[in-house]
Amino acid sequence: MRVLGIETSCDETGIAIYDSTVGLLANQLHSQTKIHTHYGGIVPELASRNHMKNTLPLIETALKEAKLKIEDINAVAYTAGPGLIGSLLVGSCIGRALAFSLKIPSIAINHMEGHLLSPMLENPQLNFPLVALLVSGGHTQLISATGIGSYTLMGESLDDAAGEAFDKTAKLLGLSYPGGPLLSKLAAKGVRKRFIFPRPMTNRKGLDFSFSGLKTFAANIIYNNENTQQMRADIACAFQDAIVDTLVIKCRRALDQSGFNTMALAGGVSANSLLRSRLKDLMIQRNGKIFCARPEFCTDNGAMIAYAGIVRLQKNLDNPLNITVRARWPLSELTAP
Repeated sequence: MRVLGIETSCDETGIAIYDSTVGLLANQLHSQTKIHTHYGGIVPELASRNHMKNTLPLIETALKEAKLKIEDINAVAYTAGPGLIGSLLVGSCIGRALAFSLKIPSIAINHMEGHLLSPMLENPQLNFPLVALLVSGGHTQLISATGIGSYTLMGESLDDAAGEAFDKTAKLLGLSYPGGPLLSKLAAKGVRKRFIFPRPMTNRKGLDFSFSGLKTFAANIIYNNENTQQMRADIACAFQDAIVDTLVIKCRRALDQSGFNTMALAGGVSANSLLRSRLKDLMIQRNGKIFCARPEFCTDNGAMIAYAGIVRLQKNLDNPLNITVRARWPLSELTAP
């Protein structure tokens, strides 16, 4: 069974082909970073237009990479939400039309489920139940997962997502967009504990997050100190430590609350080396296991959508011939087979 995955939820066009027996056959990605850097953030109209330009050529490239013809595809999976409506419509319309013309199933995939399942791309031994930390520019969520489609939200950010806080603070430090990876690189040159940032909402019960205050805290420190390269590195270091500490504290609570001893870490921020290291240490202490996607599969990509399509198709969860996209689509609204 070969599934073509189409990912167009935001600012990256991802196309992949996954074979249920062989594994990943092709993975193509076009990033729009250069387009949106000029504006300091994502421009939805430009994003959707760029998806229109690149989706079909990337499908052709993926087929060549896999040495397949379009007739060799058995199903099409596409991201139907959450995301930017215009961008979602591009991938959904192409995916539906392609599946209809080939008379094959099409599967609408929840973008966050794609991320949640992405560690399974290279770790098929990952089994449920587990606690998943989904951490990206748009979401920071702790999910209790007991099976495909069986997800319970344990906690989430009440304001900025962790990745969004990284990008906003990076901008305050004079770094370009997207700033998260650049801030982490700068933090590696910082002196640890020169500044101490708060660990928001860790002194109260619950598993929700709040990161917007860290941006304000960083702005005040930047304003009140000399703007040198070392000072900026020290601030970046303190900021990153605060984000990672907060995430680790809440993950420990989620594991205690669920009773599970397996974690999945996914989403763009999951590529952060400090976060990975700290969570691996946590799971070693608990005699548990943590599974992370390869860095190239942490950000938005077609491989995770194709894989989620394989999983859902094997559970007979294909969709009727209509097009529905959703800017917001909680994982808890998915159904189990």
